[in-house]
Amino acid sequence: MSENLRDLVTWLVAIEEIKQLKARYFRFVDEKRWDDFGELFTPDVVIDIEGSSQRPRDRDELVAATRRHYGDALTAHHGHMPEIEIVDGPAATHARGIWSMVDLIETSIGNALPSFVGYGHYHEEYRKDDGSWRISRLTLNRIKLEKF
Repeated sequence: MSENLRDLVTWLVAIEEIKQLKARYFRFVDEKRWDDFGELFTPDVVIDIEGSSQRPRDRDELVAATRRHYGDALTAHHGHMPEIEIVDGPAATHARGIWSMVDLIETSIGNALPSFVGYGHYHEEYRKDDGSWRISRLTLNRIKLEKF
């Protein structure tokens, strides 16, 4: 296999692994699998969720905040149309991605957070650590938020 073809295969495998990482992200939140959810992120993940009052500073704070807000909520997350770019050449250990998203959050009675349907985009960075891709930066920008 030529070096260019080998690099292309490495990049395509990396892109597919990142797609599966993000699919697990959505599913683990909806299934309330908090320990598994936490493993999707680097320990030093940087999070910026537009409109959120929470500002988690690392993976543990992110998992705790997500669990606190959505642990008793009915949630349905969908990600679509990924744009993934490997940014470090043949090594394929750093990548960026943009995902169109829709989420339904139906909070329980007494939860201070409103129920809503949100539409927007995730802008993310990924890093391959110990042979596995993880999310190292996550920014969520919402285009529309319908509270109910």
